[in-house]
Amino acid sequence: MPTEPSGQEAQLYWLALHLVPGLGARNALKLIRTFGDPQGVFHASLSELRGSGLRAAVAEAIHAGTSFEDANGEAGRVAQAGVDVITFQDSRYPERLKEIFDPPILLYARGRAELLRESSVALVGSRRPTPYGQAVAEKLGRELAALGLTVVSGMARGIDSFAHRGALQSTGDTIAVLGCGVDVVYPRENRKMADEIAKRGLLVSEFAMGSTAFPQNFPVRNRIISGLSLGVMVVEGAQYSGSLITARLALDQGREVFAVPGSIVSKLSWGPNLLIKQGAKLVQEAADVLEEMPLEVRQRLAGAVSANGTQASHETSKPRQTSFWQEAASPLARELLTLLRVDSSMHIDEIIRTREQLSPSEILSALGELELFGVVKQLPGKYFVRVWA
Repeated sequence: MPTEPSGQEAQLYWLALHLVPGLGARNALKLIRTFGDPQGVFHASLSELRGSGLRAAVAEAIHAGTSFEDANGEAGRVAQAGVDVITFQDSRYPERLKEIFDPPILLYARGRAELLRESSVALVGSRRPTPYGQAVAEKLGRELAALGLTVVSGMARGIDSFAHRGALQSTGDTIAVLGCGVDVVYPRENRKMADEIAKRGLLVSEFAMGSTAFPQNFPVRNRIISGLSLGVMVVEGAQYSGSLITARLALDQGREVFAVPGSIVSKLSWGPNLLIKQGAKLVQEAADVLEEMPLEVRQRLAGAVSANGTQASHETSKPRQTSFWQEAASPLARELLTLLRVDSSMHIDEIIRTREQLSPSEILSALGELELFGVVKQLPGKYFVRVWA
């Protein structure tokens, strides 16, 4: 395959090909393989373009170069936002992604583009997870990143956000694959998280700058989540959820599939429990994922942990359930902690009813104490849940 020409002109050709209406990733890559590079595509005759199997309207649009005006505007937006455009022929383009059936011909990258070539595991699941799912996603995201694996997810509400949050807590690496432009934050409440990932990790998308997060974009971006990863883990997901689509894509791409088991009476456990029945690796801790990694990956991660300190050193970077809090906490705070569970939340009214001899202000004060120690989390609606150690 010819070496990609350098410079702004080469990038403009890639952007112009990417922005041809109706072309699609599969046909765009077919043209690259046929004509060598985007310059070759745009310099091809109309008959050659039609002969490559394109629809007449698409072939005529390429031959006329109508997308170059859009490409010029796109190049300006990319430069202004400080975004990298990583093309299929760029040495930074991830080899694993090239293996899938329909890889994008370019990626927009905001942050540390070198993470695209690191060993990574995807963690996906429901957008409306249970407290159990939230705790598991955050815990496994933190543990996987502490081991040296890059955590990949979609920065959606729910499991995705908790997976990224866990990775960021461990000072590890994480990649968010977006269903919109890398300059668009969706959902809006993740703006702070997006900024932090852009600084410490990577935001990546195949969608043009400014693209809105349309519902149809998310199944398309899921193939990139699985394509970047050595394996995909499903934490919670209903029978027809997007996380199961990602797991099926992972199987088609020859990736490992992992699943966290859940309650048989929960609809959100249907997806991962079914995957386990079908042969997915059951995951209880990050070590279960590491066991399935290729030997060279395990050796490299073991060397990195030895060089940079143990996993425990990462885990103690946040104030969690360590012995100091047990000594510092009040007797009431320690007592209330025994009521709370990791897998289900408890409303403040229910907690107050269990300790009727105490005033609500005393109970709220003790719960606030536990929150400060990082062992209890308050959920919307005055629900409380224990944090998984």
